[in-house]
Amino acid sequence: MANLEHSAHHHASSFTSRQRTIALVIVALAFVMDLLDTTIVNIAIPSIQTELGASYAAIQWITAGYALAFATLLITGGRLGDVVGYKKLFIGGVTAFTLASLLCGLSPNIELLIVGRLLQGAAAAMMAPQVMSLMQVMYKPKERAAVMGLFGALGGLSASLGPIIGGFLISWNIAGLDWRPIFLINIPVGIFAVVAGLRYLPRGKSPHPLKLDVIGTVLVFIALGLLVFPLIQGRELGWPSWIFVMIAASIPFFVAFWLWQLKKFAKDKSPLIIPSLFRTYSYTIGLITNIVFQFIMIGFFFTFTLTLQIGLGFDVIKAALTGLPVAIGIGLSIGVIAPKLTNRIGRYTMTLGTVVMSIGLIVTTLILQSGGRDVNPWALSPGLLLIGIGMGMIMGLMFSITLKDVPKEDAGSASGTLSAGQQVGGAIGIALVGLIFFGALSHNAAQSFSDAEPAIKSYLSSQNVPVAAQASIISGVKDCYVDRTEETDNTVVPESCKKLEQASGQTTGPSLPGLPAVITDATKQAASDNFANGFKATMIYALAIVGVTFILSFLMPHKIEYSMEH
Repeated sequence: MANLEHSAHHHASSFTSRQRTIALVIVALAFVMDLLDTTIVNIAIPSIQTELGASYAAIQWITAGYALAFATLLITGGRLGDVVGYKKLFIGGVTAFTLASLLCGLSPNIELLIVGRLLQGAAAAMMAPQVMSLMQVMYKPKERAAVMGLFGALGGLSASLGPIIGGFLISWNIAGLDWRPIFLINIPVGIFAVVAGLRYLPRGKSPHPLKLDVIGTVLVFIALGLLVFPLIQGRELGWPSWIFVMIAASIPFFVAFWLWQLKKFAKDKSPLIIPSLFRTYSYTIGLITNIVFQFIMIGFFFTFTLTLQIGLGFDVIKAALTGLPVAIGIGLSIGVIAPKLTNRIGRYTMTLGTVVMSIGLIVTTLILQSGGRDVNPWALSPGLLLIGIGMGMIMGLMFSITLKDVPKEDAGSASGTLSAGQQVGGAIGIALVGLIFFGALSHNAAQSFSDAEPAIKSYLSSQNVPVAAQASIISGVKDCYVDRTEETDNTVVPESCKKLEQASGQTTGPSLPGLPAVITDATKQAASDNFANGFKATMIYALAIVGVTFILSFLMPHKIEYSMEH
């Protein structure tokens, strides 16, 4: 009886509908704050690169590092909630997240910013699983589908709104801080969540608290590190052989982790991942689908915002508003389309969502390819709206299906494992997308510039520049453009560009006053074409991932309830 009296389930059972709603708002606020920080940095990447001199690998770490720290400690965070109490760990996690956000916002260099992001991820790992655990203890099984569906919707909506909110914050340039308010805004939100959480959240812990699995935490940390680090750093380091050795070495560590989980469960029933969870069919297939879909979820926003800002030259607010149809689509899908369809066709709502999203990806890619740097944001709207609608139909159902049949006593482990799986998928996904995207930029650089050469040649011919001199000038510009594109550290000025700058002083004078402008315009055209091709390469990968999700949707339980009873 003592355990019951001190359990979160016991305290939550006395909550009125109003108290549950207040608690729901508090944890939802923290949940959104966490997920916004997953994508909000994307819109700030050009600003961060300019101010802090970040390499392409560094900007991947800003995103993937957060996800990796999150994934590594998330299951431990779920278990800690069961052991010490969901409310206590939620408050501690929000406090740490707020302080880490302050560090990010005040970082004077890229290294400290990456450290801040890692700390944010670690803090979020303590905070996030308590959100789902509290939902598990406050709502009955028949009510959870709608609640979890709501949080799935918030997940997709937050991911899509991140770049938009970040765009406005940067464009306002509050107190001359440029990109820093995207992190500093978390401070008042975090303070409110802590104060309100202390008053309104149910106290207590799991009625069956388990021991921490330190060995399991270490093993999964090593395994994920061995996998994600080489995927991000490989290109910048030139793919030395030890990079592939690291990737291969991650496999035995993953195997060792799972074997230890089985042994730990047999020993004291307290592994990080409870093996018996996978006897629940809906949980197993839902977890797999979540991980697979996250391979592209974060990566889409990462590459899309880079393409708009760096490739097409959109200013930050224009780039932010261009992505608004995705958020609108997710909102429409979750609020109107998905609930009606789910109650009629069940799991096939997700199937239909993958089809809609695929059409959106294809349309968006074709518009970017054909429009180039002159593409109108309105022309992108239909494709982006379809992407958002498809995402909403997929994300909401995945949450509902995965957690709806999980026993209450396993709430911490189940939600922690689900969230960790999503973050693992996100970290691996951002590494793979970066590999494909930046690899495509390097591979297609020469061809992209060749398509822009005629403009330079035409100008030089109009100025009666000899053919041999034309070839020399164009070759110098091309070498600089290609070398700069292939340079893994964008702060480094290639030798070819230094030579071009020296030569420009001799060739551009009173005789060729318009050459610098023509070269700049041609280079922008080449960059636009190149980024569009890079985006196309990543969208082919995205379509493959959505295709796998399409297949997995047929393995989901058919009947899904999408209504909440109070």
